[in-house]
Amino acid sequence: QVQLVESGGGLVQAGGSLRLSCAASARTFSMGAMAWFRQAPGKEREFVAAISWSSSYTDYADSVKGRFTISGDNAKSTVWLQMNSLKPEDTAVYYCNARGGALGYPGYWGQGTQVTVSS
Repeated sequence: QVQLVESGGGLVQAGGSLRLSCAASARTFSMGAMAWFRQAPGKEREFVAAISWSSSYTDYADSVKGRFTISGDNAKSTVWLQMNSLKPEDTAVYYCNARGGALGYPGYWGQGTQVTVSS
């Protein structure tokens, strides 16, 4: 069982920034990647960004490219999501996910952290 602990959510005005963090209880060599997803009220959970531990390859949803940056620290088994130029449509519960490798798919999920962007 892998535990993921997220933090950093909150309320911010449009145009502002937030930084989310996610710490995993498993070592990164046991997983292929970590990712962030989000779910807004009444909508399905959607992909936001991911980082591969073996290659440091990153991927982003089109809606956040150029505004969000995912990064990670192997030694700390931690990923961060730096969110800049936030928009009201970014409002959602953000979930951390660890997947691949020994963890398989869909892997493990954190409890979620609320991000609210006011206009």
